[in-house]
Amino acid sequence: MKDRIFSDKIFCRKLLMLTAPIALQSLMLASVAAADAIMLGSVAQDSMAAVSLATQIQFIQNMILSAVVSAAAILGAQYWGKGDVQTVDDIFCIALRYCGIASLLFFVGCVFFPRYLMVIFTNEEALIAIGIRYLKVAGWSYLLTGISQCYLVIMKVSGHASQTAMISSGAVILNIVLNAVFIFGLFGLPAMEVQGAALATLIARVVELVWCVLCSRRKGYVRPQWSRFRKRNPLLASDFWKCAFPLLGASLFWGVGFTSYTAFMGHMGTDAAASNSVASVVRDLICCLCNGISSGGGILVGHELGAGNLERGKLYGNRLVKLAFLCGFLSTGVMLLLTPAVLGFVKLTEDARKYLVGMMVIMAFYMIGRAVNTIIINGIFAAGGDTLFDLYSLAVCMWGIAVPLAAAGTFLFDWPVLVVYACTCLDEVGKIPWVMVHYRKYGWVKDLTREIT
Repeated sequence: MKDRIFSDKIFCRKLLMLTAPIALQSLMLASVAAADAIMLGSVAQDSMAAVSLATQIQFIQNMILSAVVSAAAILGAQYWGKGDVQTVDDIFCIALRYCGIASLLFFVGCVFFPRYLMVIFTNEEALIAIGIRYLKVAGWSYLLTGISQCYLVIMKVSGHASQTAMISSGAVILNIVLNAVFIFGLFGLPAMEVQGAALATLIARVVELVWCVLCSRRKGYVRPQWSRFRKRNPLLASDFWKCAFPLLGASLFWGVGFTSYTAFMGHMGTDAAASNSVASVVRDLICCLCNGISSGGGILVGHELGAGNLERGKLYGNRLVKLAFLCGFLSTGVMLLLTPAVLGFVKLTEDARKYLVGMMVIMAFYMIGRAVNTIIINGIFAAGGDTLFDLYSLAVCMWGIAVPLAAAGTFLFDWPVLVVYACTCLDEVGKIPWVMVHYRKYGWVKDLTREIT
């Protein structure tokens, strides 16, 4: 009998309870970048482009943090499904240690060595100078981001996804409001432009972390037991890094690859950099749905696998694959429909507007691959600890095909901007057949839990 996804009310309710808050959280986070682009774009094109380039530093930081918190989510979901709360707390402490170290390193780089970081992404002195002003303030917020992410991911796997959405949404709303106040100088304050955007981000991160800590002290929430913070469990640490190392490699491959794409556009002129920054914001907004299904679906599958319900976990995985393709085609339609509206939101030169239209059309097809691969690789495969596949696929498709082609087009052959941009989108669509073959092997259907003493 053919399985019908939406006929299983229990599955749909569980998935909706996880996916909706996470998708909202992702949307709200992407909205900050959108607000920066709109507000700074209304001030000057160079300000928008420079901040877009500068925030690639945080993008790389987030890739490292993502590896750690994703490993915490994988193991945390399975142990929560098993009912082992103490081990979930130990996983929490492991994640806090390593996210704290990464956050400190990026803070030092952004606050004390911003010029060296900016020249990686552009050779335009005007953009470098603006980016330096942004990083010197925003870098302080990078100290807090990793710690907040640890609290939020543990809330998600322990049944408090709606609370994480509330915290993230509140911080984002505060960030957007403060953006307007500080960028434009409302209520009698001086107009700070890019430094105002950075200050707004810093204040929002402080509020977010304080909110997380206060929530974790409530009954029913997991909070770090500081008496166990320095305690090291070799078996649990080994399991954690078996998940985290491939995720770290994949995150860095993907993050540095995406940052390279931004750098290529930055080296093709300010018009290309500005149009790419707008296209990236739109892409991130539309990806919120597939990000929500990926995270929520992965937690749902992980709960079942950790509880020993392997066949049910497999069934849920099959349903998520169907949703992945549905999400991909839906995202394509939304991208095409939004193109005319996006052009009216920002001030761009005539050449930049032409580039943006072309980028939006290219991204419409890219979104199919992005949705399918995100949900299956980052959601289903990761739920069972199958984290190496992502690393392999990125090594071949992104670094073996997309990055070399785009680099050659930028620095050797002087290809048109849109041809180079199309090269940067090849990897996601090209991975789909390989992903489906790997999925059908069902190597991801695994219970990763063990008896931890």
